[in-house]
Amino acid sequence: AGADMQRVYGRIDVAAKNVDSLEHDVLDSDDYYQFHGGMVATVKALRGSAPAAYVGDSTRPDSVRTRSLLEETSRVIRARVLNPRWIEGMRKHGYKGAFEMAATVDYLFGFDATTSVIDDWTYDAVTREYVLDPDNREFLEKSNPWAMHSMAERLLEASQRELWKEPDPELLAALQQAYLDTEGDLEDR
Repeated sequence: AGADMQRVYGRIDVAAKNVDSLEHDVLDSDDYYQFHGGMVATVKALRGSAPAAYVGDSTRPDSVRTRSLLEETSRVIRARVLNPRWIEGMRKHGYKGAFEMAATVDYLFGFDATTSVIDDWTYDAVTREYVLDPDNREFLEKSNPWAMHSMAERLLEASQRELWKEPDPELLAALQQAYLDTEGDLEDR
């Protein structure tokens, strides 16, 4: 069965995923990068090149759209992940909101690790808005310092694994300091 799977996956030219609900997007669950991203990564490992990756959007049946995975992740990053209204909404949910922010960073990282669709500007912006922004940092430190620690750790891992290829050295140094500060705070608890 393993050889059959490899043969079938080795012939895949297009990896597609349909989204049919406005309740979710590709960066709010690990299912998306595990299944869609996993398929892209598997094909790339077997063939040496990634298949074309698309997301079908049938949330409005009267106007179905198809976007490349890069277009879809970029759209979600701008519409939700970096949307100041979404971030503020998460702050209103305290511990759970901070957890959701940290989960979003994990899902962003997972999608990049499997599909290479996250650009450096996204890591820059997420670092600035989620970890280094003074208001958000204060919120995280009060509501859920473990989420703050998790985000900083995941962003540093993205740099170490060269998913975040060329981070600004000052930004990276500030992120490292935030990580160390949070680690110290957690040890003191």
